[in-house]
Amino acid sequence: MIERRKFLLQSTAAGLFAVTGADAASPRAALATLGDDIAAKVRRLASGREISLRLLLPTGCAANVRPVVEAFGKATGITVLLDEVPVDEINPRMLLDTLSGSRSFDLALPATFGIPDLVEAGVLVNLDGYAARHQPSGYQDNALFTIGDYYKGELYGYQTDGDAYLMFYNRDWLDAADEAKRFADRHGESLRIPRSWQELDRMMAFFHRPDEDRFGGALFRTPNYIVWEFWVRFHAKGIWPFDAEMEPRIDGEGAMEAASELIEASRHLYPQAGENGLFDNWKAFAKGNIFCNIGWGGTQKFLNGPQSQVRGRLAFSPTPGGEFGDEIVPVPYFNWGWNYTVSKLSTEPEIAYLFALFACGPEMSTRAVAEAGGFFDPFRDEHYTAPRVVDSYSQDFLTAHRESMAHSIPDLYLKGQGEYFDALREGLMMAKRGEATVAEALRRTARQWRQTTRRMGRRGQIEQWNYLRSRYPERLRRHLR
Repeated sequence: MIERRKFLLQSTAAGLFAVTGADAASPRAALATLGDDIAAKVRRLASGREISLRLLLPTGCAANVRPVVEAFGKATGITVLLDEVPVDEINPRMLLDTLSGSRSFDLALPATFGIPDLVEAGVLVNLDGYAARHQPSGYQDNALFTIGDYYKGELYGYQTDGDAYLMFYNRDWLDAADEAKRFADRHGESLRIPRSWQELDRMMAFFHRPDEDRFGGALFRTPNYIVWEFWVRFHAKGIWPFDAEMEPRIDGEGAMEAASELIEASRHLYPQAGENGLFDNWKAFAKGNIFCNIGWGGTQKFLNGPQSQVRGRLAFSPTPGGEFGDEIVPVPYFNWGWNYTVSKLSTEPEIAYLFALFACGPEMSTRAVAEAGGFFDPFRDEHYTAPRVVDSYSQDFLTAHRESMAHSIPDLYLKGQGEYFDALREGLMMAKRGEATVAEALRRTARQWRQTTRRMGRRGQIEQWNYLRSRYPERLRRHLR
């Protein structure tokens, strides 16, 4: 059903663009004139009226959005006003404003993982109809991650930020001949970018020398971040979080192994790993005395900046994978991202939609991602060869980032995502602090997950979860059980 809906949407869009003059047989031609076509449509819709749109966006993204707003205003005469909200408050703000009927925004950039809850709460416009009228054929062909744009097979947003999790390594340490010999003598294997979590854990332990002010890793150990590393380690064990009927698999043997290994690896991190948030983590790793870190494109923008002591001295890779017999399968993970959505309370939803379409097309999105002072990261193929984008990130980073984006597992795009992950965070932190055994903590998490599923509605959760299962990368899906 879901794939059929997408086929009908794409077919309708192609036919309608033929009517309006775009060359349906040439998606590239339609995309080349996308900005002009959208501007003409907006001017017709707004004819004789003075219109402004209000865009709700997370703090840190204004630098990315301003060039798009300026270009849209110049082409259409419509002003887009920016209303910045703290990162962790944007999704709740959207919900509260809608429930109160305040109509304080037309467009918003919520975190992608929150879209199911916003849809279920009646906050967002279903965009299928607008996309059928306005989205040109081939528009999403070069978008590397679109799973989070859909909920139960229907379109609610456009991804505008490629937040795939990546690994960062101190290349000088990997390339040191004396270190390579010591590591090979100790472990019987080469010192190289680790492919699995087991290899990474061995390398962090090897490089962890606190008496020399050198540390194995800067991986996060705060409650808000620890769950993401576990999510990758857990999938690397070859286990689905739920079975096809939404029964949790989070308390099985593989999950306990993943949690135990995460806790053990904590011994080889820098001392502030359990306290530092995002920006303090970047500053600590930028000093150059830590072997590895985990992060996003924003991490690299900082580390590639003039204030960093590791600029030009890093190696990159997707997050480590799982060992399945003789095969090691990478497990990249898309765990954040911002998504252009339209408010159900907007008095100009079609124009708001057209702004989102304008913003996420090849030209405008490249301008946005290229802004070194903003949080948006590459998410379309066109971004990876744009000179300003390469300058902001470095070519080595972009190579690893594109690989991660193309093969990422999705976040838990379910209604109640926050409840599921909060329960998992609590269980992991209890086990890490020694307040419960790993088995006890994960059994408690599984019980809480069952309660959340019942409260959210099992039938709807099963529908969405099985859609997500179908969208996992094939090379990993065939190993999951």
